[in-house]
Amino acid sequence: MEKNQGKNQCNAGLVANCDQLKMPIENRILTFRGKPVMIDRDLAELYGVETKRLNEQVKRNIERFPESFRFQLNDLERYELVTNCDRFNGLKHSSSNPFAFTEQGVAMLSAVLKSETAIRTSIRIIEAFVAMRNFLLNNASIFQRIESIEKK
Repeated sequence: MEKNQGKNQCNAGLVANCDQLKMPIENRILTFRGKPVMIDRDLAELYGVETKRLNEQVKRNIERFPESFRFQLNDLERYELVTNCDRFNGLKHSSSNPFAFTEQGVAMLSAVLKSETAIRTSIRIIEAFVAMRNFLLNNASIFQRIESIEKK
């Protein structure tokens, strides 16, 4: 039901590249360091900007992005990302590790990118984070049952 609401909002006005994506926003939310995050490359694609430009804007406004909003993956985390997500194969031989943005970091991005597209895109991404959190909360008992069965 939440997904349909998001689609209706999207039809009201195009949001960067959100509507042309092969992969829904929800599938771009990953977990690193126990937090749901999105990788800078995915965010740049959603906002319709180059990854380099997105990170430049963040660096210009670094005081808005504490470690709890944005952090750089270490080498092991980058390896895990490349191993599990084919779309990040280009990072395999990269000299720098990507940045991961939490839900709060995504919210702050709309303030530093300063465009209508950025604001609408951030709203769509935050809605995806909220939908994922609600799904996990609503199905917590099922996940606990599965875990207890697997332990047996």
